Amino acid sequence: MYETISLNCDDRGVARLTLDRPEKHNALSAKMIAELTEAAGQLGRDPAVRAVILTGAGETFCAGGDLGWMREQIAADGATRAREATKLAMMLNTLNTCPKPVIGRIQGNAFGGGVGMAAVCDVAIGAAQARFGLTETKLGLIPATIGPYVLARLGEAMARRVFMSARLFGAEEAVTLGLLARAVAPEDLDGAVEAEVAPYLACAPGAVAEAKALARRLGPRIDEAVIAETIEALVRRWESAEAAEGIAAFFDKRAPSWKS
Repeated sequence: MYETISLNCDDRGVARLTLDRPEKHNALSAKMIAELTEAAGQLGRDPAVRAVILTGAGETFCAGGDLGWMREQIAADGATRAREATKLAMMLNTLNTCPKPVIGRIQGNAFGGGVGMAAVCDVAIGAAQARFGLTETKLGLIPATIGPYVLARLGEAMARRVFMSARLFGAEEAVTLGLLARAVAPEDLDGAVEAEVAPYLACAPGAVAEAKALARRLGPRIDEAVIAETIEALVRRWESAEAAEGIAAFFDKRAPSWKS
């Protein structure tokens, strides 16, 4: 059914949603964005689903946005850029507002949009060897559509330590920052994730959904206006000379002009 993700559900109602482009480090392509949006909506509507585990296939959880897809946006017209940025923003929003608890199983590195994918989970458990980074500014881009979710998870003070510098950080620092709840040895990851899933199976599903919705309403505001602002910010960056230079430098395997 899907080409870039896999989805299965056990007899308890625990669904496993896997980013499944390991050969591309699970980078978010246009196809994956569309499939994730569809799958998240399907899971949210399915009364048999009690909890969702979000993970990645292979060594990397998610390397962020597919750079080939980003290069296409830089070359596209304004309407196309706005449409593609909106699809990315709506995918993140669909995962964030899923009425089922979403537990992140972060088995490997998460960069750029991958950090955003971890941030939309209700709780994320990471493998101790995983590395993280909001790497967009190295490419002349900004963490725009993921920004509201990263700020909601980390808080402004913690987020500003890593939001603009593109600095990589390890799993233990990700715990300190609030991105991860725990960092565990790879062999302990499944057990730690199961410990987060199991309590939900004793809870009333409707109450869980309403409690999650209430937490979102009482937490930082992420409404249509905020999402629209992030879409506009991403489109502006795609239109910038810095983004064109940063993406070109990546594909040319050279340093961008601003690197000292």
